[in-house]
Amino acid sequence: MRILGLDPGIRCTGYGLITIDRREPSLEDYGIITPPPDVSMGERLSVLYDDLAKLIGTNKPDEFAIETTFYGINVKSALILGQAKGVALLCAARHGLPTAEYAPRKVKLATTGNGQARKEQVQFMVQRILGMDHIPQPMDASDALAVAICHHQQRTLLNADLSTEVQGG
Repeated sequence: MRILGLDPGIRCTGYGLITIDRREPSLEDYGIITPPPDVSMGERLSVLYDDLAKLIGTNKPDEFAIETTFYGINVKSALILGQAKGVALLCAARHGLPTAEYAPRKVKLATTGNGQARKEQVQFMVQRILGMDHIPQPMDASDALAVAICHHQQRTLLNADLSTEVQGG
């Protein structure tokens, strides 16, 4: 199972790809997509779509997980982030990927055990969970890895619940 996690943004979109083998996540790839800042919004969104499509085509993930927009930011910022998220969701759908969305608080809770953890705590736990010898940078990429880890944990919990229901009758 390969999971592509995404932390969408219009200036910088983080991505993280993990592989699940015997229920254990391992690192495959991570990085950022950065559209040129001096082009129109439409061109930035087009670059995001094209680069994400290339990433999906090359890495062939089985599932896609994305962080939802944080509502504590101002309306203009939320709308801009929503455009980047929409392009990412469209790209995943066009590639036939099952998609899940997770709130930032849920991602933090899944990786650190604390829904109000600081970004540095998330980075540290992503490093530990994936057995990396360094802190994943930049933060957008680390956040995307955390989204993928959160998705893996949610899938594991769901499968355990379904197994219990089937056994329990």
